[in-house]
Amino acid sequence: MKRFAIFLLVMFSALASLRAQTHFDSRVDIGAHGGVTFSTVTFKPTITSKFGMGYTGGVTFRYSEENHFGLIAEVNLVQRGWAEKFEDLPYNYQRTLNYVEVPIMSHIYFGSRGKFFINAGPEVAYYLGDHINSNFDYHNTQDLPGFHDKNRRDEQLTMKVSQKLDFGIVAGLGGEFNINRKNSVALEARLYYGIGNVMPSGRQDTFSLSNQLSVAVTAGYWFRIK
Repeated sequence: MKRFAIFLLVMFSALASLRAQTHFDSRVDIGAHGGVTFSTVTFKPTITSKFGMGYTGGVTFRYSEENHFGLIAEVNLVQRGWAEKFEDLPYNYQRTLNYVEVPIMSHIYFGSRGKFFINAGPEVAYYLGDHINSNFDYHNTQDLPGFHDKNRRDEQLTMKVSQKLDFGIVAGLGGEFNINRKNSVALEARLYYGIGNVMPSGRQDTFSLSNQLSVAVTAGYWFRIK
């Protein structure tokens, strides 16, 4: 409940900041973007993991004013998750978590024909399902040579996602180039940190924390409608 309150506070702060701006001539854009994600899950107790690759894409709406400030809302399909790190062992395991996400971000930009921008704000995501890519039987790891060296955990390999809704904070940096008055293209690198836990986190559960962390690199297209 406390995390949800933080999420609402950040969202309303972004909206209030927009309303507080002095009114200038405004513009409205719609667009689409797509790219790749590199993500992991931060577990506590720690597991030996690394970043796994996925994909993202979606549609976006932007309202901006001439004072270099605006607001962006998106609806995206995104792949997150993590990959296990086995060092010299011949094992591979990557778990991909699929979400539909809705970020609402403040948009601060500088420049005219070529723009540098910063996006930041809260996000809510809904879990759609997952997919596991592995070259071993992750339901039975006891007989795998070297698997449990250094007290490696395996509970997370089969554990079900317990939270359908995930809340987090996003922040991105990028550049945009205006092709003409109505059309532009953009590149952005964006960081996401999940506030909620992906896996069960009660007192009797294995992990007390399982927060998502991801970086997305996307290319996008904007079309001005006002």
